[in-house]
Amino acid sequence: MFNTFSRMLRTGILTEPLPVVANVEPRTSNLEPSPSVDALHQRLWGVLGRALAIRHVDAGSCNGCELEIHALNNPYYNLEGAGIKFVASPRHADALLVTGPVSVNMEEALRRTYDATPGPKLVIALGDCAHCGGIFAGSSTPSYATRGPISAVIPVDYTIPGCPPTPTAILTGILEAVARRQRTTDN
Repeated sequence: MFNTFSRMLRTGILTEPLPVVANVEPRTSNLEPSPSVDALHQRLWGVLGRALAIRHVDAGSCNGCELEIHALNNPYYNLEGAGIKFVASPRHADALLVTGPVSVNMEEALRRTYDATPGPKLVIALGDCAHCGGIFAGSSTPSYATRGPISAVIPVDYTIPGCPPTPTAILTGILEAVARRQRTTDN
């Protein structure tokens, strides 16, 4: 136990700094290059009144985006320290993080999840398949197995591109989506 503790003290903090996102910091100073965790917490509390609760929905993906979401949840990225958590029920969620093209069998489930999420809700399409339908998008006739992109089934507020996007890109996209929502509610 002592060896483990001493190794932790020698190593120090290994988490990655939070990405810089426009208008996430309070407007006290423009000199700081990246938001601190405290400033991000204050901004999230100002926007939502609590931590950001996200419900992830896999609408029919290949699981590449899910692997990156799992990587985002490890201690290196310190997601919970930033005030962002994943929840099991859409009734407790502030945002839906949807991956993959919408399969025929997930269309109704996605609509019900969207309807169960209390407003004002934020829908984030994660990955190229969620944005444009992926490999199913280019055909002239729709596939029998998919309904296409997320926006064909429910309204999408923000898209995080990539196949799959990196954990840093996902975190940056989530913060940018919250910042955009804040800018639209302020106007």
